[in-house]
Amino acid sequence: MKRTIYNEDHEAFRATIRDFIAKEVTPYFADWEEVGYPPRELFRKLADLGLTGFGIPEEFGGAGDVSFKYQAIIAEESALSAVAMYNYGISQGVVLPYLLNLANDEQRARWFPGIAAGDLLLCIAMTEPGTGSDLAGIRTTATLSEDGTHYVLNGSKTFISGARNSELCVVAARTSPATAEDRRAGLSLLVVPTNSAGFAFGRKLDKIGHLASDTNELTFTDVRVPVENLLGQEGAGFSYLGQNLPRERLSMGVEAVSRATAAIEFALAYTKERTVFGKPVASFQNTKFVLAECKTEVAAAQAMVDKGLELEDTDELTAADAARIKLFCTEVAGRVIDKCLQLHGGYGYIREYPIARLYADTRVNRIYGGTSEVLKTIIAKDMAV
Repeated sequence: MKRTIYNEDHEAFRATIRDFIAKEVTPYFADWEEVGYPPRELFRKLADLGLTGFGIPEEFGGAGDVSFKYQAIIAEESALSAVAMYNYGISQGVVLPYLLNLANDEQRARWFPGIAAGDLLLCIAMTEPGTGSDLAGIRTTATLSEDGTHYVLNGSKTFISGARNSELCVVAARTSPATAEDRRAGLSLLVVPTNSAGFAFGRKLDKIGHLASDTNELTFTDVRVPVENLLGQEGAGFSYLGQNLPRERLSMGVEAVSRATAAIEFALAYTKERTVFGKPVASFQNTKFVLAECKTEVAAAQAMVDKGLELEDTDELTAADAARIKLFCTEVAGRVIDKCLQLHGGYGYIREYPIARLYADTRVNRIYGGTSEVLKTIIAKDMAV
């Protein structure tokens, strides 16, 4: 189906991104997977293209208010090349919006120039060993000092992506206990330099996918965080986390559909070249039917994502909209990529084929950013069920 959400400027940007990925990402991606994260130099190259300052005012070196469609194009082109710039997506797409929405003037002047220049990368620490989707159960504490100059941060986090490449970590912590009436009360967001005394990296978790992105355990032992690093109002952290989740979930929908689209292209090319019983695999009716099913499902998911991108541009994307997009698109991607791997036969299970990477990388999309089960509860609540 013809897409109508992009104009000539978007397509010119797409050409630039495609060229950048071909030169700066694809040739080195296997090495990044071995190391576990990309080199810092990548982000300075991205900054040279103006890609690390989306939303940051021009006075701080940023690109100003820019449509989220540009970040969607980066995700689409990365998927079509079966690569990803995970740490970039986390810093720019997930964490930076918190600072854009909540940072005061002093914080903006302190952090934004470094972020726009590619010198400061961001990560966010929400999940804890006993707290996944239930953020109200966060136990990490931030206690205000007696003289009121700093917080003392103690606790641990897990499944934190991109931390080893980051200079600043937005940490969700309890600045006061929850109340009997409201388990969500008392959470605050603190911006913590990752080189702070007492900020420690635990295990780099060994994942089945996203191998070019580090995922870590973190511990905080009496970390002193200046009160000037409180993001927004004390005690309002839970509402802030909720406000930023719709865009994050939309981005996961974009990523899922893009990978499913790429999987179909890879499967189509492979089945045309591969022969069985003297005939191309693509010539068999089963292959044609499977590809037709996949194409149709992805077209529906793409239409849903494109509507979400339009709603995001007009600030009309709701939490329920984003939940529906992420739920449907990640479930579709899981089915489609599995079918496309099957069409590759045994070679689909070998990592030198891009379909294998897409298969492993896509599985987590139904877990992080809100599991499919949690999303269903959000959607049902919106339906007043």
